Amino acid sequence: MIRYALICRHDHEFEAWFSSSEDYDTQREKRLVECPICGSAKIEKMIMAPNVSTSRRKKSTAAKQMAVMNEMASKIRDEIAANCDDVGDRFADEARAIHYGEKPERGIYGKASQTEAAELRDEGITALPLPDALTPKPKKN
Repeated sequence: MIRYALICRHDHEFEAWFSSSEDYDTQREKRLVECPICGSAKIEKMIMAPNVSTSRRKKSTAAKQMAVMNEMASKIRDEIAANCDDVGDRFADEARAIHYGEKPERGIYGKASQTEAAELRDEGITALPLPDALTPKPKKN
């Protein structure tokens, strides 16, 4: 696929994708390429730099994606910390107490062994593992 920056005779700029440069030429000759703003079929390619994938660009893109993911994870951690109680190793007991109405319903997080998690599941209590990246950091006293 190739992306072209295009401009119509009314100076409207837009982009379009084509399977090849020949595909663009064929469609343009048949007047199938039109400006999405005014409908003009008098279209020209604009000058644009090639989009060459380099290891530096790949690293830059990966770094940006990682920064976005870290920011999102931080927001999720903050949301959990603000709206849920950390019950630590008492997670299974607290989840049961909430499920059976012995304690008020609220969001909790903590630790449970695989055996405890299986027992909760067998009792019909929904509990999902929270990835470390989303677990709020312990508060320092």
